[in-house]
Amino acid sequence: MVEPTAATIEEAASLLRKGGLVAFPTETVYGLGGDATSERAVAAIFEAKGRPKFNPLIAHVVDVADARRFVQWSEAADRLAARFWPGPLTFVLPRAERSAIALLTTAGLDTVAIRAPLHPVAQALIRAAGLPLAAPSANRSGAVSPTRADHVADSLGERVPLILDGGPCLVGVESTVLDLTGPTPVLLRPGGATREAIEVVVGPVELSDALPTGSAIRSSPGQLESHYAPSRPVRLEARQVSPDEGLLAFGPHPPAGAVMTCNLSPAGDLAEAAANLFAYMRALDRPGIGRIAVMPIPQTGLGVAINDRLRRAAADDGTRGRG
Repeated sequence: MVEPTAATIEEAASLLRKGGLVAFPTETVYGLGGDATSERAVAAIFEAKGRPKFNPLIAHVVDVADARRFVQWSEAADRLAARFWPGPLTFVLPRAERSAIALLTTAGLDTVAIRAPLHPVAQALIRAAGLPLAAPSANRSGAVSPTRADHVADSLGERVPLILDGGPCLVGVESTVLDLTGPTPVLLRPGGATREAIEVVVGPVELSDALPTGSAIRSSPGQLESHYAPSRPVRLEARQVSPDEGLLAFGPHPPAGAVMTCNLSPAGDLAEAAANLFAYMRALDRPGIGRIAVMPIPQTGLGVAINDRLRRAAADDGTRGRG
């Protein structure tokens, strides 16, 4: 892990231009970045994460002008970018005719998931590299997403040669993913930009009908049913706890009796809870805790994204406990 200085950012940019991987902070979570125009670099991301190859990656760019080189921009994208970019909102748009984005980045789809991150280190790195960066969360596939540099080191170890340590992520959940390929925007993944705020800009937003199953091609990152999963089982909507459980609490009055309690926000603040979510899930995923109990989280605003992550963490895909 290195401090992001002008010298280390240039070192990281040089590594990216040569097809290497770099972990870097965004305002949402830490990303594992590689050249989004290079099939080999993107393959190295999949290999490092053990990520299913049917799950597309987000291409990270500097701004709208940068994005227009790779996707067919739209009027709705223009209005939303004016409000949310740079920031935690990803657009799914048709691939531009001569787009340089690698097919492996998009899992072979004719659409591209693209966003401009807000974090100054991410912005500096993309500018220095002169490349769009494919950057899923910097952790092994299916595990809890990293919100600090040490989370990246713990999860990926020597699989990533350089980690830029930009401190804790401020948002703490991944970007919202919005499909803009049809007449009405479709929310594919809730995240750091709320549906309510998006609808103020573009009107009604539809929710995707259902998550894909099996090995079907995903139209968006984050559409795996079992995802963001700790190695311990997760029990949702917990109002009481058992003596062998760790408690992921929310609000001022958590139940007593847990082996260990991590309170996402004693004040009941959803923004604070989102920022703490993955770090606290990691803290509870430890020996001596048989199961993680999670108190109810309001299904409003950022609570939608938090509950989405928790539901996926609780999904049993038969692989729990292998890592």
